Formats: sequence, C-alpha cells, structure tokens
Amino acid sequence: MAVRNTMLVPLHRTAGARRTLVGLSFFGGGTAPYQSWAAALPAGTDLAVLCYPGREGRFAEPFARDWDELATDVTRTLREAASDELGPYVLFGHSMSGWMAFDVAARLDGDAARRPEALVLSSCNAPDRGLTDNERRPLPGDADERMLRWLETHGLLPPHVRENPGLTELALELMRADIAVRDTYAYDGAEVSVPVQVLTGADDPLISADVTARWRRLARGPYRHDVLGGGHFYTPEIWRTLPSRIAPLHAAATGSAP
Repeated sequence: MAVRNTMLVPLHRTAGARRTLVGLSFFGGGTAPYQSWAAALPAGTDLAVLCYPGREGRFAEPFARDWDELATDVTRTLREAASDELGPYVLFGHSMSGWMAFDVAARLDGDAARRPEALVLSSCNAPDRGLTDNERRPLPGDADERMLRWLETHGLLPPHVRENPGLTELALELMRADIAVRDTYAYDGAEVSVPVQVLTGADDPLISADVTARWRRLARGPYRHDVLGGGHFYTPEIWRTLPSRIAPLHAAATGSAP
C-alpha cells in the first residue's frame, strides 16, 4: 500500500493485504496512540492513521478553523486516494474523532467506491444528543497548567513532551486548535448505511445510559455494541490489543457478517 505519508500515515504494511484499518488522529494528538496496534492486527490487514492538518507530517499546514473544514479535509483525503494508495478499509475514530469518523462516513455514504466497509466508533456518545458539559472539557479558557494536567491524565502528553518547554507549547497550541474545532460541531441529521460497531468502556463516566439506543437509530445497516473493561481509554492492555476486538476486521477475514 503506497499512501501519501503526510496525510495517510502507514504504520503497518503486509504483503497482499486485503484491507486497511484507518484510524483518525486523536483530538489533541496524532498518530502515536496507534503505534502499538500492529501486533494485534488480524492477517491481511494494514494499519494507517489519517493525520489532521497542523501536526506531524502536516505541521506546516494551518490548523482547520472549524469542524466542517476538518471533515471536508478528511473526506477529500479518503475520496481522492487512488486504489493503489488505499483499497477497502474500515474507519475507526475514538472519542471526538469518533464523531468525525461518523460524519465522514455519512458524507461518503453514497460513494460505493470510497465509503468504508465498516465504521468503528470508540468511547463516544451518539452525536444527536449534543456535547455534555463533561465532554466540553478542556474548556477554551482553561489555563495552560489545567489543560496540561488534562492531557497528562488522558495519556496524551508523554513525559518527553512535558519536560520540553518548546514541545509543551506546541502541545497546547494543538489542543486549543482542536477545542476550537470541537466546539463548532452541530449534528445535522446524518445517518450511515455501512455496518457500525460501537465500543465503550464499562467505567467511562462520559458514556450515557442510552448510548446503544441512540447509535442504533443512526445506523441503518448492521450494528453491534461491545462494552470493554476500563474507562475512556479502556485498560492499557485492552487499548494495546484493540484491533483484536474490532469485529469488522475479523468478519472480513472469515467472510462472516460483522
């Protein structure tokens, strides 16, 4: 799989791969959280992460100014990828990037050649309920130290970044840019027809009791909801091996239904 490595970053390639698991960059982060997944991929599956503007290989590009601009960028990248750059794929999004994955899949829903084979939504409520107060954290006006503590708590600020003033400043700039994008999102009534798998943590305080019912209403095709151990990022072991729990990857490998 030959991809444009500033936008769709290949983390694992295998000869004769039949599909690619495409993850979206975290809000407040990039490709690093996906690095451990290569060992947990089923046979015949590549791994790539779509990098948002303003970070890593796209560092020189300006940040997206709002949600629609970022969703348009992600959609265009997937739509315009040549067949030898990206074949069949499963689209994955975690937390606020789960809403981005859903939005992009809805935009691609009528494009049989470019829409994902399936959509996997991790640690996120259905977007039709809107952002809760807890989901709006960090707040745009939070002081730097408060925002840094939030990033550390959620594993998005490695020690080598925290110890380097220059890198810390970049992390804050990235997070504030993503907060600005997050706060412009408004659900527009979208639905998707591709198979949907929702993953949530049993101890995640952000997930509402009606998460299954709400997501089910937005998924016109096959749907399943799996509850995993841990909180918003599950347990470290579950996160490290999360591809082993992504049903569409294994269904594709065996020819069974998702």
